[in-house]
Amino acid sequence: MALDVHLFPCRSDNYGFLARDVETGVVAAIDTPDADRILEELERLGWGRLDLILNTHWHPDHTEGNERLKAKTGCEIVGPEEVRRAAPLDRVVGDGDTVAIGATRLKVVATPGHTLGHVVFHAEEAGLAFVGDTLFALGCGRLFEGTPAQMWDSIRALAAWPEATVIWCAHEYTASNARFALSLDARPEMKAHAEAIFAARERGQPTVPTTIGTERRFNPFLRAADADDFAARRQAKDDFRG
Repeated sequence: MALDVHLFPCRSDNYGFLARDVETGVVAAIDTPDADRILEELERLGWGRLDLILNTHWHPDHTEGNERLKAKTGCEIVGPEEVRRAAPLDRVVGDGDTVAIGATRLKVVATPGHTLGHVVFHAEEAGLAFVGDTLFALGCGRLFEGTPAQMWDSIRALAAWPEATVIWCAHEYTASNARFALSLDARPEMKAHAEAIFAARERGQPTVPTTIGTERRFNPFLRAADADDFAARRQAKDDFRG
């Protein structure tokens, strides 16, 4: 089982993702930040179809393309119940469910914290996951609805995956996250990692995807000692102006 994943920037700092199952040619969009950009990328790639939308959570910058893409392509829209707060949804999924992009199976994992119904899609055999706004390179999502304890449990569940797992997160926040990480972590390897990120952004290159192994090593939230330490770090990041 294998997926070709195509990343492209849209809006101010979102990433859009198109995933194509190599065996069957089935194509999915993971979240829909910009319907026009998604349609443009589908045409440019020559993939010729959109079969499925997988929504991670309800926020409009992840769902506002649902209606237009459904009208244009007839695709099925799959996601947590909370998506209906903002956009059309055809099939509700929750923790432990499985969805398929062609021959590739993805497990639905509940990750409350950013929103209460947030889910991620983990293709274990393919070694990758689409994590929405739960985990970022050197960061994690703000707690708009959930508690620190919920988010701590959510990101620790992701951290238990194999180190090589490729993580496709939905925003380009890494330079800002790196500046915060440097305020907590004086290791030379942290400084070198941050400098590589700053250089990539100067060249206009994305810092997504990352891996679970990289985040275990450098992400200040995964390096927290416990839920209370995580909560203090999350508040410090909310207040950080560096």
